[in-house]
Amino acid sequence: MSSLQTSLLILGASGDLSKRLLLPGLATLLEVKEDWDVQLVGAGVEDISDADWKQQVRASFENAQASKNEDEGAEAEATLSARLQAVVDASTYRKADVTAADDLRALLAACEHDPAVYFALPPAVTEKSCEVLKGLDLPAGTRLALEKPFGTDAESAEHLNDLLHSFLPEERIHRVDHFLGRSTVLNLLGLRFANRIIEPLLSSQHVERVDIVYDETLGLEGRARYYDKAGALVDMIQSHLLQVLAVVAMEAPASIDADDLRTQKELVLRAVRPWGGDVVSAGKRARYTAGKVGDRQLPSYVDEDGVDPSLGTETLAQLKLEVANWRWAGVPFTLRSGKALGKQRREILITFKDSPHVPVGLTGAERPDRLCIWIAPDEMQLELNVNGPGDPYTIDHTALEVSFNPGRLSAYGEVLAGVLEGDATLSVRGDSAVQGWKVVEPFLDAWRSGKTPLDDYAAGSEGPDAWDNIDA
Repeated sequence: MSSLQTSLLILGASGDLSKRLLLPGLATLLEVKEDWDVQLVGAGVEDISDADWKQQVRASFENAQASKNEDEGAEAEATLSARLQAVVDASTYRKADVTAADDLRALLAACEHDPAVYFALPPAVTEKSCEVLKGLDLPAGTRLALEKPFGTDAESAEHLNDLLHSFLPEERIHRVDHFLGRSTVLNLLGLRFANRIIEPLLSSQHVERVDIVYDETLGLEGRARYYDKAGALVDMIQSHLLQVLAVVAMEAPASIDADDLRTQKELVLRAVRPWGGDVVSAGKRARYTAGKVGDRQLPSYVDEDGVDPSLGTETLAQLKLEVANWRWAGVPFTLRSGKALGKQRREILITFKDSPHVPVGLTGAERPDRLCIWIAPDEMQLELNVNGPGDPYTIDHTALEVSFNPGRLSAYGEVLAGVLEGDATLSVRGDSAVQGWKVVEPFLDAWRSGKTPLDDYAAGSEGPDAWDNIDA
């Protein structure tokens, strides 16, 4: 007997998100959850034959298996297991208008079990589809999974929540943020709350600053249609990095159940303020000019295909924030993300205050202690001042390193695991989706009005010369 029987209905199944992320993620999940019975149904506006659809699914599954083999040092070439091949053979595709009631009704009827409906669609189409689903008689266990952005501002996010809550309870709505996978969240929780060494130090009494950095070496990569209207602040900070901040700064939840965990994250987001109350001085933005990243020559952002220079879209954003509560008041949290930078960084950097007194006679120790946490792969480094191997009167800097459990699933495998079994732990709760917009909207208003300058940086550099740029 299967421990779970469900149908995964992907709307927009022929698109890039489905091919590149969802289907490979499903493959990694099915290899781990061997007793799950998952029926796969794809739908979209494209006219795809049954044979072509099965070949698309098979190719995505094979890519996932090849990537896993490569990570494990085995041969990259992959052949599907009987388990995955059975899912491929049983999968179906239907051409459908996902905003039409009759077509959606037929798609739901094609699901043999309670469906998890995944919207691999543009947000505007997703909202139209949900407006139609509201009027249908949905199976009792229906779950919905939506990709970011969740609205375009706080008001539209609240409107989307009202629409969704009009026909489904919050616990069956999954707002996907793949950035914080299950293993990463649990690793951070374990580091903070499963020992008595790190957690007592994480407060304004001991911490000088916290930096959360997500720098990419990639440029626009053909994403102008979306990115030129979003920019770095909306694309990364408004969603992903604020969620990281919430996990880093939250109080200990009573359990790792969705309600307990997400409530503590929401309390952090409600306390976030611009540093010093001034969005102009607390926010920085910049855009890359022509340069070289590794061996790749990149054009200026304004010369990329599909870019409208008049929009003034930033490709690097940096916010200095405060979590205005008892634990963190007075500690700056800097969130930074950008494209076309000199090196890739996915880091949480916690810098501790200097020792209040170093005994006379000891020299050195000019660098502060620091806890560095890297995301994907998840690793930790604790930098400490110690007596070095040379002169015992000289304090040197050393580092203790550890690798966390990487988990057995890809990021989207973890996302789908939560969606299919109805576990909303990794999903963004509706009020947090709204609160994320409330945090960044004052900055967006200042940027749109021109109050904050749009700086330049060369592709392949660390960022604008006048910026802090946060030492690695």
